[in-house]
Amino acid sequence: MPEPESPPSPLVVVSLAAPQDAADPALQRRRNDRYVDAVERHGAGVVPLTPRSTASERDAAFAEMDGLLLTGGADIDPRRYGRPIRGAEEVDEARDELEAAAWAAAADRDVPVLGICRGLQAINVFSGGSLLQHVEGHAGPAWGSGPAATHPLRLVEGTRLASLLGPGRELEVNAYHHQGILEADLAPGLRAAAWADSPAGPLVEGVEASSDGRFVVGVQCHPERTESTPDEFERLFAAFVAAAAST
Repeated sequence: MPEPESPPSPLVVVSLAAPQDAADPALQRRRNDRYVDAVERHGAGVVPLTPRSTASERDAAFAEMDGLLLTGGADIDPRRYGRPIRGAEEVDEARDELEAAAWAAAADRDVPVLGICRGLQAINVFSGGSLLQHVEGHAGPAWGSGPAATHPLRLVEGTRLASLLGPGRELEVNAYHHQGILEADLAPGLRAAAWADSPAGPLVEGVEASSDGRFVVGVQCHPERTESTPDEFERLFAAFVAAAAST
C-alpha cells in the first residue's frame, strides 16, 4: 500500500539585502543565509527577494507566498512616516519599496508575517507608525565583528509572543539596532508584546497584531543569530512556519 503523500512545504518569501550592493558581499551572504536557514529548518520552502529581483519575480513570489519574512538591514527612509532625517543612517529606498509591496500583497491575501529587527520597524511603519531614529549607546558591535551586546527583554503577559516564548517573563536577547519604537510611535492595530530599557526610555521590542487573527509578529532582536539567542526563539520560527502552512 503506497505511503500517503506529505503535505507540500509552505512557501515563505524572505526579503533580503542584495549582497552585490553590500560593502562586504560575503558577510551579507552569511547574514542572508541565517534568515533562510531559520525557516527552512522548520519545514518551509523559501523564495528570496532582494531589491535586484525583477518585477516579474516579485509578482510571481507575492502570488504564491504562504508567509512573509521581513529581515534586518538598512534604515527605513523617514519620509515613509512623514519625518525628516534626524538620526537615520544608510537609508535604502529600494528595499523600502520592495518590502512595502510585499507587505501590501501579504495583507491582501491574509498571509502571515514575521519581522526581524528592520522587519519589526517595517511592520510598524507600514501600519502607520513611526520610529525613534537613533538610540545612543544601545547597539553593540556589528555582527561578525565582536561579541553581541545583550539586554533583558520583558514579555507582555497574554500576548501571542509571550505564549510562544514563555513561561518566563524575561529573556536575554542580542542588540544590533540603533533605532527603536517608543510607545507613542506604535501604529494603530498593533500592540506591544515585549519591552526593553534603553537610554531613550522603554522601547517596544516585540509587536503583534492587536487582534487574535492573522499571524503578524515582529521582534527587534536577531533570533536567527543563534549564538546569541535563547533557544525559546525556535518556537517563534516554528509557529510562523506552521501559520504559513495553514494559509
